[in-house]
Amino acid sequence: MRILVVEDEKRLAESLRAGLEAEGYAVDVAHDGRDGLWMATESRYVAVILDIMLPGLNGYRVCQRLRTAGCGTPVLMLTAKDCRTGSWSRCRPQAGHCPQWTKWNGRMRCPDWVIA
Repeated sequence: MRILVVEDEKRLAESLRAGLEAEGYAVDVAHDGRDGLWMATESRYVAVILDIMLPGLNGYRVCQRLRTAGCGTPVLMLTAKDCRTGSWSRCRPQAGHCPQWTKWNGRMRCPDWVIA
């Protein structure tokens, strides 16, 4: 099973790759939105882990273009923003958006509502 990681922070992208490969996944990495969109449309993935703040094309636009193209691959949005506060609360699944993980200091925190 192959997963696409689209993350511009190279250290974090490689950390995600290493962790997913240790779990038995094949992992491709793109470091900007345009390359990520191209890779997601040219290959089959079981999931896409997609940063929001990307150079070239942001994660929201990448996800929107994937859905417009008919790509139904599950997308997990990844961001340094805390989606529990302010306008970021709109990313909650009940609002119809993709699940979102928050990153900080190179580590990941899965929000409580994803675990529940």
